[in-house]
Amino acid sequence: MEGVPEQFIDERDSARFRHLPALPGVELYHAHISRYAFEPHTHEAFGIGAIEAGAERFRYRGAQYIAPANSVVTMNPDELHTGEAETADGWRYRMVYLDPALLEEAIGIRHWWFNDVTRHDPRRTRQICTLIHGLWHTDDALAQKGMLLDLIDTFRPLARHAPARAEGAHRFERVRDYLHDNFMRPLTLDELAQVVSLSPYHFQRQFKAHFHVTPHQMLMAIRLWRAKTFLTQGMAAADVAAATGLSDQSHLTRAFTRRYGITPVRYQKQVAPR
Repeated sequence: MEGVPEQFIDERDSARFRHLPALPGVELYHAHISRYAFEPHTHEAFGIGAIEAGAERFRYRGAQYIAPANSVVTMNPDELHTGEAETADGWRYRMVYLDPALLEEAIGIRHWWFNDVTRHDPRRTRQICTLIHGLWHTDDALAQKGMLLDLIDTFRPLARHAPARAEGAHRFERVRDYLHDNFMRPLTLDELAQVVSLSPYHFQRQFKAHFHVTPHQMLMAIRLWRAKTFLTQGMAAADVAAATGLSDQSHLTRAFTRRYGITPVRYQKQVAPR
């Protein structure tokens, strides 16, 4: 089955990505997952999508959610989350990932934010699915831009426009920034704890209480998001592994597939410019 990596344990599981050369900062995703369970991962983009069939269970901001068919899903950038089937036949869904800068440029509004991660909304679900499908199946740049703006109008009522984060935000944000700045090299718990002047024991407990994941889980999520960027740019998988601080290409392949449901090589083939 096209788009199903060897690591999937059920032949019904499939995941496909597409990039649009005329719309940099947009990534399309369509998947049907029956048995696979995604490990914590993140997207440095807004994730907007809809559940077409079945139901998904996922963890987001430390809480468990279930999104049944006809649900809209709206995720903020840099939020770690999981994903697994809630129903026997899994769930089928479409997503679009939008770079925050692209979203702000498109309508001239800054500081987008979604308070609710999921909501039952059959009409909006149909609209989102139709527009993502349309974006996927046309190469006409004018049509793509028009559909993107229609898509933004569809989910815009669900968004909030929060002010910029104030100075002196939670000190663990400094640790997240440190992880982003140093993802390419080995890091130790002692080193991260020193960023906020805590013992490793107290640091890990407080970090997990704040972000709902361990420092290692967040570091891996950041590394694999960076890996997607490098793969999109055409970098060989072995070089991507080295550039993201992973031991080798096999390590990259295992980690990437556990979080995105597709091997790095297949992802690269799917998103390579046509």
